[in-house]
Amino acid sequence: MLGECWDNDLIFDGMVEAELMPDIRRLAGQNEVVEKNTYSAFENTGLLERLVEIGVKEVIVTGVMTNLCCETTAREAFVKGFQVFFSTDATASSDLELHEATLKNLAYRFAYLVDCDRLQDGLFERVGMEVLTCIS
Repeated sequence: MLGECWDNDLIFDGMVEAELMPDIRRLAGQNEVVEKNTYSAFENTGLLERLVEIGVKEVIVTGVMTNLCCETTAREAFVKGFQVFFSTDATASSDLELHEATLKNLAYRFAYLVDCDRLQDGLFERVGMEVLTCIS
């Protein structure tokens, strides 16, 4: 169905465009990567169950496209009871207006809008310097 919307210009597993950035791949063990085939990271992925199982209460949303996958995932996380932090500068869209519209929508209490510096400061306060060194 998504192929119809995007004139079959989709990214599939195995394509270069679908590969994780090297720094993220290094930090994420194979078991921590959730593969999805629709806009939501929660739809038929086991993500919700895994987050509940390990006691996660907060999620950080990053990625592309801001107005599609990122916004859908952020809204679903909010509805499922998570505190959502949405990165303003680690999300992107093909159109700046769409990116900014999503940020305005999510600011209506769906998510806390934060930039990478704020995210890093928050991680530093919670887990200490050794983790920040790994992700910087």
